[in-house]
Amino acid sequence: MESLRGQLLIAGPGLLDPNFRRSVILVGEHGEEGAMGVILNRPSPVSVADAVPPLADLVDEWDLVHVGGPVQPQAIVVLGDFGDRTEAASLVLGSIGFLPGEIETAADIASLSRARVFAGYAGWGPNQLEEEIEEGSWILESAIPEDVFTAEPEHLWSVVLRRKGGAFAVLALMPPDPSSN
Repeated sequence: MESLRGQLLIAGPGLLDPNFRRSVILVGEHGEEGAMGVILNRPSPVSVADAVPPLADLVDEWDLVHVGGPVQPQAIVVLGDFGDRTEAASLVLGSIGFLPGEIETAADIASLSRARVFAGYAGWGPNQLEEEIEEGSWILESAIPEDVFTAEPEHLWSVVLRRKGGAFAVLALMPPDPSSN
């Protein structure tokens, strides 16, 4: 399978794991050694300013830390939109990529136009993601920059499924299972 970097993984209706149910993940890395990505639609109740004060000037004043996934939940991962792509540690989607680990303030990256802060990430071992896709746990869709920085992350799962169209648009109409909260 060719690299899925920059693609979205949309949780299929049969994926009931509470870490991933109705999640939309941007794949940041994918290769022979496995894959990693961040969940785009799980804002936490904690602001970036409260959780990681040094990164507060990278985002809007009230932006929340997003739960990027269950792996290393104490690790901070930042996706940004770079005017100068060489400032990114690695690019994922056009000018969107990961901030280098040594960045401490917005002044360190002059070309950063917007950013989103995540706690933790999602990860898969070799061939694990491919097997999960084959069994129907994940639906693939091309990502667009608005997916990464959506102002309404709670609607992203339905929005992306409607964009995919066909039978997937019908899935988008499924109400959330209140017992899963």
